[in-house]
Formats: sequence, structure tokens, C-alpha cells
Amino acid sequence: MSLFNQLQDLSSLAELEEEDDQAFQKELQASLAKLKREIEDFELQTLLSSEDDSKNAILTIHSGAGGTEACDWAAMLLRMYLRWIESKGYAYQMMDLQPGEEAGVKSAVVEVKGEYAYGYLKAESGVHRLVRISPFDANKRRHTSFASLFVYPEIEDNLEVDIRDEDLRIDTYRASGAGGQHVNKVSSAVRITHVPTGTVVQCQNERSQHKNREMAMKILRAKLYQMKKEEEEKKLEKIESQKKKIEWGSQIRSYVFHPYSLVKDHRTGVETSNTQAVIDGDLDQFINAFLTFKDNS
Repeated sequence: MSLFNQLQDLSSLAELEEEDDQAFQKELQASLAKLKREIEDFELQTLLSSEDDSKNAILTIHSGAGGTEACDWAAMLLRMYLRWIESKGYAYQMMDLQPGEEAGVKSAVVEVKGEYAYGYLKAESGVHRLVRISPFDANKRRHTSFASLFVYPEIEDNLEVDIRDEDLRIDTYRASGAGGQHVNKVSSAVRITHVPTGTVVQCQNERSQHKNREMAMKILRAKLYQMKKEEEEKKLEKIESQKKKIEWGSQIRSYVFHPYSLVKDHRTGVETSNTQAVIDGDLDQFINAFLTFKDNS
């Protein structure tokens, strides 16, 4: 049923409402709230007009400098985005996970499957900054940690991305994650280097070398496609100087746990003191504001 028809039906029901029928009023209010969310989602999707926005996404997280602190922050971000992915009803698959030496995550690659997954998640690309009292510091000092997140559209197999075999260096090694004896004894993990661009991808989460290579090639295709797109965008920026683009090293958001509680997006100015909700995956306010801001900029 269309949104317009739903609104008409609810308007008709509202005319039948009786003042003392609290159950009816409660049901009507719930239906109105649901319709409001659907209208907001529809309005947001009208902003997702890029040819890649409706595609699945490949999300990558990397810890910054700072050892265990940064790895722990990367793990927190990974959990946060997995919570958001689940709240959207999207499916996901861990393509690669490199644990930190003492705790946390050095890097992670996640395939996110769902309509407009890339369109929404592209809003999150950039550097994320955490300020907190370190749980790893015996003196309870305040630490600042950084982690980066990049998002690529998943490229269909029939889309042409020029990858020549002679441009690839493929290395195999023993996976370092969980997996039992198989992982320890067999070189099933795969690292692929695209020599012309210096792009390196790796995958170790699957049991077979063939499957890991397949996953790594999927990541490589997405990265090379994104690089090609960014080269084209740079050419356009000479003409459209007002166009904004996220660059590596840009700090898009700060998460402050001490001496006060605040999450602030530095691009849109959106902020909230409910840091726990954000860490638990409540990201829509930031994503929606960025997409609206970008469309109007």
C-alpha cells in the first residue's frame, strides 16, 4: 500500500475515534508513528540518487596509532556498526578480521548486504576520535584514540574493473584467527597486492584458500572501483569547487566519554550526550543529517 493510501486510511479511522476508547487511540498513535518513520525513510531515500547508493557495502575499519588503546577503539566501532546493521535488518559477513596484539582489533572488513547499504554507510567514512579514561592505564589517565572507517560499494561481477593477472602479487600465509588445527597448519589466508596502485587486500576468515582468494578479489574490485570514481570526482572538483569530499585524515566525529559525555559530528554539528545509545548502534541521527547536509551543500 502506498504512503498516500496509508495516510488516507488513518485519516478515515481518526474520524471514527471515540474519546473514551483508549485502546483505539493507542493503536492509532502507533500507526501514525510508524507511517511517520516510513515517510522519513522515503524522503531520505530520495537523496540517495547515486548509481551506487542502492548497492551492498564493504565496510573497513583500521585502528590508528596508539597500540592497544586504538585497537580497543576499533573493536568498539566494529561492534557499534554491527549493532546498526542488525537494527536495519541488513545481513553481514565478516570478510577479514585482524586482532590486536593485546586486545581489540587492528583491522576488520565486513560485507553488508541490504538495499541502500552503501548509500547510508558512505556517510560514516572518515576518522573517528575517542576521548576517555583508559581501561588499560593503571593511573586512570585520559587518552585520545583514533580509528578510521572507509566504505566501498560492492561491485557486481558483470561490472568491468580492469584487473590484469600480471598486475597482481598473491601471497598465502597461515591465518592468525580462530579455526583450530586447520588454521595453524595450512596456509589458507590470502594477501593480494595490486602492484600498479599499491593496493593491498587480505582475507583469512574462510577455511579454504580458494574462498579467501575469492573474498579478497571482491574487496580489491570494490577498492579499485572506488579509486576510479574518486579520480573522476577530482576532475569534477576543478569545475565544481564547492563539492565536499571526505579525505583520509579528516576527523568526522568525536566520541567524548570524559570529562563529559558527548558525541559530536564535526561536519553537520549534530551532537548528543547519550553516548551509550550511540555506541550501541543508534547512528541514524548522524547519517540522516549528513545525507541531508550533503544534498543541500
